[in-house]
Amino acid sequence: MTRTVRGRTDHVVIVGAGFAGLTTALHLLGAGRRVTVVERAEHPGGRAGRLDLRTERGTYQVDTGPTVLTMPELLDEALGAVGEKLEERLDLVRLDPGYRTHFADGSTIDVHTDGAAMEAEVRQVCGPDAAAGYRRMREWLTKLYRAEIDTFIGANFDSPFALLGPDLVRLGALGGFGRLGPQVARFLPDERLRRIFSFQALYAGVPPHRALGAYGVIAYMDTVGGVFFPRGGMRQVGRSLADAAVAAGAEIHYGRTVTGLEQRGGRVTAVRHAAADDPHENTDRLACDAIVLTPDLPVVHRLVGRAPRRAVPLRYSPSAVVLHAGLRRTRPEVAHHTISFGAAWEGTFREIIDEGRLMTDPSLLITRPTATDPGLAPPDSDLLFVLAPCPNTDTGPLDWARIGPAYRDELLGVLDARGHPGLTDIDGDIEVSRLITPADWAADGLAAGTPFSAAHTFAQTGPFRPRNLVRGLENAVLAGCGTTPGVGIPPVLISGRLAAARITGVHAAPPAGARVPTPG
Repeated sequence: MTRTVRGRTDHVVIVGAGFAGLTTALHLLGAGRRVTVVERAEHPGGRAGRLDLRTERGTYQVDTGPTVLTMPELLDEALGAVGEKLEERLDLVRLDPGYRTHFADGSTIDVHTDGAAMEAEVRQVCGPDAAAGYRRMREWLTKLYRAEIDTFIGANFDSPFALLGPDLVRLGALGGFGRLGPQVARFLPDERLRRIFSFQALYAGVPPHRALGAYGVIAYMDTVGGVFFPRGGMRQVGRSLADAAVAAGAEIHYGRTVTGLEQRGGRVTAVRHAAADDPHENTDRLACDAIVLTPDLPVVHRLVGRAPRRAVPLRYSPSAVVLHAGLRRTRPEVAHHTISFGAAWEGTFREIIDEGRLMTDPSLLITRPTATDPGLAPPDSDLLFVLAPCPNTDTGPLDWARIGPAYRDELLGVLDARGHPGLTDIDGDIEVSRLITPADWAADGLAAGTPFSAAHTFAQTGPFRPRNLVRGLENAVLAGCGTTPGVGIPPVLISGRLAAARITGVHAAPPAGARVPTPG
């Protein structure tokens, strides 16, 4: 029997209006709970933040958080809890290609969600043996996803022993407990394809050659489930969830920082909060029957008053340097998402994860949201997002105030030297820009200066990841990327459902065949 919050749970206070908090709110509202959300920012979205870069010609509407949206059926599921439909709240476009990938040898591979289209792409660029291997690997990824989604990813469990059973045997038979890199290599003779279907492990904070094979499920979400983009930018996801929650009866207090929790008899009885711009003045008190905490783990531990004991300290994922740039002219050759791979591979992971150094031959994610929604920039302009994985502040305590501007120039120089269509001579076209470094993430309260939270090492995966129950507080639950099931938009959305289930006692897996938007 999975543990649930005992006692009265009529009024639930949720700390944080990010994707996890808002998804929790919708599931709780659907179960008849009264919900109040307290958010320190002036808008919803959490780490899916927003930044408006204004110029004389107009405004560049920047998404400062995640840019890759997969598994939108999870959004539909959350909205469905209060009787709403995804297509009535968001205008989603399915991207094709989901990614364009460039390699050091000058080759390009477009990554299509459609199996036949991707097989044709692989056959044309890599040959018939690679195409046959792709078909087999796609089948493997699909089986892996089906074996994991409702049990290992989409369920609460209180002990590693809860995993024992036929699902564990099935996952083991699929190679889920082997290493991801070798598993992918079994199917794909071409190293370029191996990178395309394993780089996602970096999202989980582990290099592909050390990640569990089970994390191939992230590649499934990207390359089989599909990549989407909401018109109006990623900020529209948080706004849509928040609007639906308010329409269903939730109260959301923006611009309020939670300053403390009142505790009595092993329960949180009230939340104290104040204006985010002056948290030491005019504290308000909000009584509650249960609480859901969604901030980063160090903030949670400070509010609770203690951190859980662990035999080994938490290890955090690598961080990222992100350049947001508004360009004076459009770059129509550039896809919505582009990955520029350097010649180096395993050495790159070693540099940023083990040695705490910047990549000497970087692989970069470039996002051009104006490829899908030109309205995010002034007329005849483009918005570009360049992300470079880098050490977090624990493994690489670098002086970002000093090296940040130089590294920005270095990254633009790398793109210029590689000569990808549309990605040369960027610097001269930049009208306005903003550089985000691990120092900025740290200043925002994120542990180890990373937006990707605790790494998905074996000791921090599944039942070994920080639990979504708080020891010593019988009515406090966690949601977000630091707890079960983990990092990324789909796991964060699932964490909201799991947190709500701890309160409502409804632990059933979501219904099969959830609605998915049609390609746009």
